[in-house]
Amino acid sequence: MMLDVLLQGLLLGGLYGLFALGLSLVFGVMRLTNTAHGDFIVLAAFAAIAGLAVLAPVLPAGPAAPFLVAALLLPISFGFGYALQRWVLNGTLGRDPLPSLVVTFGLSIVIQNLLLETFSADPRSIDSEGLSTASIGLPGGLAVGVLPVVILAFAVAATAALQWLFGRTSIGRSFRAVSDDREIAELMGLDPRKVYALATAIAFVLIAVAGVFQAMRTTVSPADGPALLLFAFEAVIIGGMGSFWGTLVGALLLGVTQQIGFRLDPGWGIWLGHLVFLAVLVIRPQGLFPKTVG
Repeated sequence: MMLDVLLQGLLLGGLYGLFALGLSLVFGVMRLTNTAHGDFIVLAAFAAIAGLAVLAPVLPAGPAAPFLVAALLLPISFGFGYALQRWVLNGTLGRDPLPSLVVTFGLSIVIQNLLLETFSADPRSIDSEGLSTASIGLPGGLAVGVLPVVILAFAVAATAALQWLFGRTSIGRSFRAVSDDREIAELMGLDPRKVYALATAIAFVLIAVAGVFQAMRTTVSPADGPALLLFAFEAVIIGGMGSFWGTLVGALLLGVTQQIGFRLDPGWGIWLGHLVFLAVLVIRPQGLFPKTVG
């Protein structure tokens, strides 16, 4: 049934939206393409898996445990993202994009090999104690999973929060200022290095949320990072650079397209999503909803 395909595609797109929001944020503020973005999502997933294993004796039983671990992981991710940008990635920024690409590609290789050495190549997942199998019945005999609905709700809430942050707060004005003209922002008293670090810290909070949900919804392995980066990148490009709502719409469109492909043939899902991405690049290279951040 096409309605079922549409629903499942939107729910899958919610997860892709979480993958893509952090990438859209970092690119929109500092024009930095983080090629290790997908690997950081995988790293966050494995951090949550390890945290659950270590804290299992003190965590309550039931589906709340992964969310408690995620709550502990968020401030760690915020601090890690701030430090990474402040003392590593800031040194790569400039008119030439090559240094940042090389450094983040190197980080990608390091993360993948670190996870392989620590966890082996075996796929792992987070046991959500029945949350991943629970479903909500809909009219017409349709049903949607509770966990995918929760993920989509988080994606919409995160998108709205980012749009509010950039459009209604002083922090957002700082982000827009350094993005539009770094030199003028410095003359106004802003320290672009600290502003960039704060933006990356927020992006890493989104990365942590995406990693936890990815591990709850399916299995993760150390080599998954490049595929997750590709989905995030496609969602950002389809939606339009610098538009958070556009990024979410691009992710939803990508999810629906993949589900249509999977319904036609199990081997066509990812391929059809790539075709839509290429079609958008050819027909509307600026994306469906291009606009500056904020």
